[in-house]
Amino acid sequence: MLEKGKIFVVGFGPGDYEHITKRAVDALKQSDYIIGYKTYVELIEHLVTAKSIVSTGMTEEVSRAQEAVRQAEAGNIVSVISSGDAGVYGMAGLVYEVLIEQGWTEATGIAVEVVPGISAINSCASLLGAPVMHDACTISLSDHLTPWTVIEKRIEAAAMADFVIAFYNPKSGRRTRQIVEAQRILLKYRSPATPVGLVKSAYRESQNIVLTTLAEMLEHDIGMLTTVVVGNSSTFFYDNKIITPRGYQRKYTLGEEVQPLKPHQRLRKENEPWALDQETGEAKDGFERIEVPKKLKKSTLEMAHMALELVSGKSTPIVKQTMESIFEFAVSPGVANKIITPKQMMLLAEIAGEEGTIEYTPEHRLLVKIPTEQPEEVVGRLRDEGLLVLPIGDVLNVKACDFCYGEKAESIPYAEEIAKTLGGMKLPKELHIGFNGCGMACYRAVFDDIGIVYRKKKFDLFIGAKPVGRTAHAAQPVAEGVEPEEIVPLLTKIIDEYKQNAHPNERLFKYFKRVKKILHYTYQDMSCKIEVEPAPCGD
Repeated sequence: MLEKGKIFVVGFGPGDYEHITKRAVDALKQSDYIIGYKTYVELIEHLVTAKSIVSTGMTEEVSRAQEAVRQAEAGNIVSVISSGDAGVYGMAGLVYEVLIEQGWTEATGIAVEVVPGISAINSCASLLGAPVMHDACTISLSDHLTPWTVIEKRIEAAAMADFVIAFYNPKSGRRTRQIVEAQRILLKYRSPATPVGLVKSAYRESQNIVLTTLAEMLEHDIGMLTTVVVGNSSTFFYDNKIITPRGYQRKYTLGEEVQPLKPHQRLRKENEPWALDQETGEAKDGFERIEVPKKLKKSTLEMAHMALELVSGKSTPIVKQTMESIFEFAVSPGVANKIITPKQMMLLAEIAGEEGTIEYTPEHRLLVKIPTEQPEEVVGRLRDEGLLVLPIGDVLNVKACDFCYGEKAESIPYAEEIAKTLGGMKLPKELHIGFNGCGMACYRAVFDDIGIVYRKKKFDLFIGAKPVGRTAHAAQPVAEGVEPEEIVPLLTKIIDEYKQNAHPNERLFKYFKRVKKILHYTYQDMSCKIEVEPAPCGD
């Protein structure tokens, strides 16, 4: 054992082996102790030969840094790990802060080496194309440690200055409004059509990439593992890529081999009218925006075909690549039906093909993602085969029981009417109506945002369940014996009130708790009465 130990603060990049540096691998293999957030430890476990691994949960960063210092002072070599780069929202700064509190100096204290890694802005940019070719910044939307007023000013400044922006920690179970506010600020300065890339879990098995716009980005799934890359005023889409020009168009003709300016002319003052005058300290404005050609010049392939036609005298068709969109939707065999036939499954498999995905959800639906330019044709084929095709996102979903496989079918028409009338309605936040065909409520309708239980030929109504989290609770019973002909109009009024008055991303139970009354139904606290420590993410 060494007289003095050493701390490596290791950034291991996105998480896959191909993108971790050799120095990071060497540091991990040299270490007696590996200390990190448990999810990160799992990502690099196959590289670890340490005698001890210390993994802790979120919000335990300080204890991890303190443990690293203790072990290093005892003579051990310790690696404190961070995903991405340890110096970008990672553990590097905190390790130094803990050491400083103990009077550490580089000359007399334990050795510290920060091992750089690929940060999310870089790994995500590589998957999107080249969105960070010009001045860019990173902003974390987590206000657990930084006051929101400070974050807000930084967003405003970056938006005003036309930076490409990478938002880290954009959203969690508890922090849902920050990304909404960020979008609001950006739209003050940027076009709604500004390209935006959403990258979840870059270079990991669950990687997901969405190309969207500033106006539409909130319609897609954004979470803690998502990095949101927002382009500047010159950023554009091309062939499923996001490109931010560096400014070469100001001096060069990119489609020509012979340039209008010779190499010795390109740095002359008269050819850079936008540059800062070294004598006066002034610069001309009006050159801020980089103009992107509206009509792209002919590609190399097209020019090759033109040359071939000139030589052969024959016209050769060119097969052009089209930009495919990702079509996301949900599929169900029916409101009351839970059985998908083999023929329907074969059709789904054919439509998904090699590039699509099919995911089963807790709502008894299949979530389908496919690249296609013909969504209407896809929907038509599925409906012809008897499947329901439903929108996803912040919409209203109706989840009904199986009615004991038809034995208790009396209320099925009401479930189908609710789905037909309200299903798919766009709302401030995804909302589930659970429908049970008898008083057993075995499909747990009372744990949905709105629960409906058919009992004694009438309906019982429940509002405001918190379906997930360590403080989950059932919905509040608000009405018994609602007449069948009244249930759809009543639900419509409840949904309309919520739609008109709820905040963006505000779940129904939070809205009910905030306003204290929906229609004439008064809020009652249904939460757990035993004190439960809230989870740092998701509660």
